Amino acid sequence: MCELELITMAGTGGPRKPDPSASPRAIIGAELRHARERKGLSQEALGESLFVSGSYIGQMEAGTRRIPQDIATQLDGLLDTGGFFERNCRAANKSRYPDHFAEAAEAEAVAEAIKEFAPLLIPGLMQTEAYAREVFHAYQPTAPEEKIDELVAARLERGRLLADPTKPLLWVVLGEAVLRQEVGGRDVMAGALSHVAALARRRRLIVQVLPFGAGAYGAMEGSLKLMSFKDAPTLAYLQGLNAGRLEDDPGAVRRHELTYDLLGADALSPRESLALIETLAEDYAHEDRHP
Repeated sequence: MCELELITMAGTGGPRKPDPSASPRAIIGAELRHARERKGLSQEALGESLFVSGSYIGQMEAGTRRIPQDIATQLDGLLDTGGFFERNCRAANKSRYPDHFAEAAEAEAVAEAIKEFAPLLIPGLMQTEAYAREVFHAYQPTAPEEKIDELVAARLERGRLLADPTKPLLWVVLGEAVLRQEVGGRDVMAGALSHVAALARRRRLIVQVLPFGAGAYGAMEGSLKLMSFKDAPTLAYLQGLNAGRLEDDPGAVRRHELTYDLLGADALSPRESLALIETLAEDYAHEDRHP
């Protein structure tokens, strides 16, 4: 976590003490709201000056989206904040995650609820160490082991979100291919599926399986993650090969929400899904696969 500056904004009457329990982005977002209101600007008016939506400003103020460096520089000029945003956003935007996923990982960490469709592999929040290591070795076959160790550690750190017994609400639809693709071999798959089943048994997540027999579905081209927040609009994250995009347009997000709802309707029930996951975990463990 970066250390933010304690500075006096012009006209505030004194230094603003950040909440020590808040994340760096939440602290910066609170300062953005304060500086905008001091200028008498609505979120929509400030957004127009930056060629972004008012909801985007709201997400930055709520800390659910990072403030990009180019926008931080413009904010300092528009709000007369003496370089505060440029300096602090440079520190807060440093991430251990790849550029295409960094903002989504940060949003995930503060989401109230996460709904995710994963067609081909177990989502990062639910991966075991052995499964994650196999995935990273496949993505980066020539990377030194120290680099793989760093990537695995970052992924396991994300998974600690699930240590909280109640939040975020996590609802995942897995493509049946996730269960059948032998990532790392049978022992690794047995452990990985047992871990998913254990999370479901603890009522830490809702899991459904979209079976091969479901036929065509509306997200055949990639994965989908929906993240909702207490004080900001829902975000959708779409991921492909070494690429990802956050969507905040309300119309686009509503379409993605409908896609997710239809996936859930086509999937097996949570009870049926858990039974299938546990059966396959046993099969992998005992080297006896069903046809």
